[in-house]
Amino acid sequence: MPNASSWSASSPLLLLWEDSSGTRIFLSLLYAVLAISGTLSNVMVIYLVFSFKKLQTTSNAFIVNGCAADLSVCALWMPQEAVLGLLPPNSSSLRSAEYRLLRGGLLGLGLTVSLASHLLVAFNRYVLITKLPSVYQALYQRRHTGCMIGLSWALALLPVPLLPGLWTLGSAQSDGSSRYTALLLALAVLGQTALLLHCYLGIVRRVRGSAKRVSVLNFHLLHQLPFPAAPPPPRRAQRRLSSVSVLLL
Repeated sequence: MPNASSWSASSPLLLLWEDSSGTRIFLSLLYAVLAISGTLSNVMVIYLVFSFKKLQTTSNAFIVNGCAADLSVCALWMPQEAVLGLLPPNSSSLRSAEYRLLRGGLLGLGLTVSLASHLLVAFNRYVLITKLPSVYQALYQRRHTGCMIGLSWALALLPVPLLPGLWTLGSAQSDGSSRYTALLLALAVLGQTALLLHCYLGIVRRVRGSAKRVSVLNFHLLHQLPFPAAPPPPRRAQRRLSSVSVLLL
């Protein structure tokens, strides 16, 4: 049975599973299913946005950018992992440093741009809901939106040469540089998550404040009517979103 270090270059998921032929076949099938479903869904989203003018909004431009990034993972990286999982452990393809660099670059590029696109969508909605319309229109002009999309790809291309060092983590060839690269990527993901939470929690606070103001205004208007207002129709009991529920969402 091949050792785990020889398969670490093939797929990072194999480090979490017992190395066996059945496991490799299962992961190859999983990669194939995810590649087909992910490619079809992302292509469909891009097609719909480009086909209907009403869908061509600033927020959807960032979503399309994320779909394009996901295609580099679903349509390019996952099929290779599905095929490599069926090759013998001593295959020359698995040992090629240049090929591992290409695969690591595709995965890192797609994931980085996808995460950046999610952040751009969240910030776009945050500005749209919490800021004045004039601020939103000045910030999200077509030229500025294009620059944001281009910047997400430019920033993703910078750490691409460092990403293959992640695949050597846990093997005999791992060194300080690979651990430093993993630490930087972990900090980047945590920072992106913190910004996402800030944007969406800010939206929730703004919506809650607006709902309270509307409720108070309706209460005063009903009491100023010259005739008694009709009782409101019965409504189902609605559960309030707690802070924990918002964080889970």
